[in-house]
Amino acid sequence: MKIKLTMALVAVLALAVPAGAGAHVTLQPSEAAAGDFTVLDVRVPNETDDAATTKVAVQFPPGFVFASYQPVAGWSVEVKMAMLAKPITSHGEEITEQVSQMTWTADGPRAGVQPGQFHDFPISVQIPAEAGDTLTFKALQTYDDGEIVRWIGAPESAEPAPQVTVTEGEDHHGGS
Repeated sequence: MKIKLTMALVAVLALAVPAGAGAHVTLQPSEAAAGDFTVLDVRVPNETDDAATTKVAVQFPPGFVFASYQPVAGWSVEVKMAMLAKPITSHGEEITEQVSQMTWTADGPRAGVQPGQFHDFPISVQIPAEAGDTLTFKALQTYDDGEIVRWIGAPESAEPAPQVTVTEGEDHHGGS
């Protein structure tokens, strides 16, 4: 009887661990073509039982000179820019800044991502890297009880940073 109970407990834990390990801030899809304009969804699940996610800050890796966001009802967005070390020319225009961070803030706890829910925050970007590169977007998830989860770790860590793998893209004209 004790062996059956132990085996049942091991089976329950084995099923529970992958579910929890997969529930973190991600970017969807997790692959995008080099140079392409695409929409990435910042997917934010709520992993708590009693607090709402009310803020999500995503740090962009270098090179994102074209990025915009889709408005999400009940949320405001702040976009921070940073100066490029060296201006670039793209589509006949000199570009001197890049997106460094986007922060989504709920208009109140009720607008937040509630326990058991997830929310997508769509961004439109041009993928700046080369095929084979991995882009890492560090993220901070803030709950209304003050807890902050830092999704900044390596892929195998307990709190991995969202990543996008860059695939082969088409040759785009009008670039730098």
